[in-house]
Amino acid sequence: MATFVATLRELLRERATLTEQDVEWLHLLVGDWQLIADLSFADLILWARGTDGTWAAVAHVRPTTGQLVFIEDQVGHSEYEGRRHRLLEQSAQEQRIIRVRQVDSGSKDAGREEYVPVVRDGHVIALMTRHTNPWVTRTPGRLEITYLATADALCRMVTGGEFPHPAAPTGLRRGSPRVGDGVICLDVDGLITYASPNGVSALHRLGHHDEVVGTSLAQIVTDNMRDAYPVDEGLPLVVTGRQPWRTEIVSRGTTVSMRAIPLTESGQRFGAIVLARDIGELRRRERELMTKEATIREIHHRVKNNLQSVAALLRLQARRVPDGDARTALQEAERRVGTIAMVHDQLSQGFDETVDFDSIAQRGLHAIVEVTATDVPVQTETEGTFGHLRAEDATSLAMIMSELVQNAIEHGLGEAGGTVRIAVTRGTDDRGIGMVRVVVADNGSGIDPKRRPGSGLGTQIVQSLVADLQGRIWWEPNTPHGTKAIFTASLRPLV
Repeated sequence: MATFVATLRELLRERATLTEQDVEWLHLLVGDWQLIADLSFADLILWARGTDGTWAAVAHVRPTTGQLVFIEDQVGHSEYEGRRHRLLEQSAQEQRIIRVRQVDSGSKDAGREEYVPVVRDGHVIALMTRHTNPWVTRTPGRLEITYLATADALCRMVTGGEFPHPAAPTGLRRGSPRVGDGVICLDVDGLITYASPNGVSALHRLGHHDEVVGTSLAQIVTDNMRDAYPVDEGLPLVVTGRQPWRTEIVSRGTTVSMRAIPLTESGQRFGAIVLARDIGELRRRERELMTKEATIREIHHRVKNNLQSVAALLRLQARRVPDGDARTALQEAERRVGTIAMVHDQLSQGFDETVDFDSIAQRGLHAIVEVTATDVPVQTETEGTFGHLRAEDATSLAMIMSELVQNAIEHGLGEAGGTVRIAVTRGTDDRGIGMVRVVVADNGSGIDPKRRPGSGLGTQIVQSLVADLQGRIWWEPNTPHGTKAIFTASLRPLV
């Protein structure tokens, strides 16, 4: 049985009374608090206070740099009395960080706790708690001490209403760096005070192999940018740590992604951390993928051109043949080749092997009416939508629709003209497989008893294509008069 998992917005709407701006602030915090968890080697829990005084856990994140504290997700847990409830209330009322060195050493909640008020515009809108298990904490070294000091600074910024940064860019690209990828600490002048081993390795990728600590990060980057690549305008802001921004540096055949997080105290910047990650291999694979996609598009474009050339040759040949069955056969062959060319034309405009079939169907419908109904009035009506289809299905369906519409105009409406209606229903069958049901109806004179469906070449082509799509087709009288061709077809999944 599936379990419904509420979103943060839904939990806040249910448990707390916050403004839309407060909710958005908490979304920004949760979107970036993995940074604090990784630097703290601690679990983080976000608490929202209800109107009844109960504190409810609405979000929970675990560190990727150390062992977790809570195995089970804490979202949904409530505190309405006891020690933790009193500490949550005290931290919120006094608007200060409260640290509890050790909690119930014999219980499952063993560890150190820290209560951090989340402040926006001078008001506490939520509480964030840090939970560290003292029995699994790594032996403090330079890295651990630096990370914890930086995490403490970020928590003070949360309480001071200075973190998260509303101006930080959203919509992360693939490869955005995290704490485990490399950390570089800067002072207020942009000089490096500490770099983790992975951070040093990222600078080595750029070509810097001298001492790192005490050197200007901006100078290191500038000295090693030798490739003729465009420079991101946000680069100076990142390498000096002045603004919360991201950039990518291309040098020596590799790419290093950097993200700056300024550290402030009472509105004054005293330093920054820069996360760095070598993403050269990731970008190389993306370029290969783009090259392959461009190659596939070019192939479809060339196939379309070749098919259009074949259609033109058939058209020229038809003009040299006297009126009769031979000319009609060549003209129908030209139309069929042109229909397939339309699918490849649509494929050449996209980046994958799926097409918006509705545009193909409309183009094909207009072309058939223009060519077939030259001397009689013919109206077309369409209901429903095909949506996106795989290329294999689109080619077959385009051929089927072309044959059925032409058949409805030529044999259904005849010289009197009329209306051709197309109704499309997209859904799934009993097995959960995607399918489409299409009705092509005309208001002509009806099925000619002397010409049973399936006797012509076009109808035989349709029946063969429908069978390939694991569907079925049949004809029946239309109301009040005319003919309906109805077919179903199974569709391949898009992914």
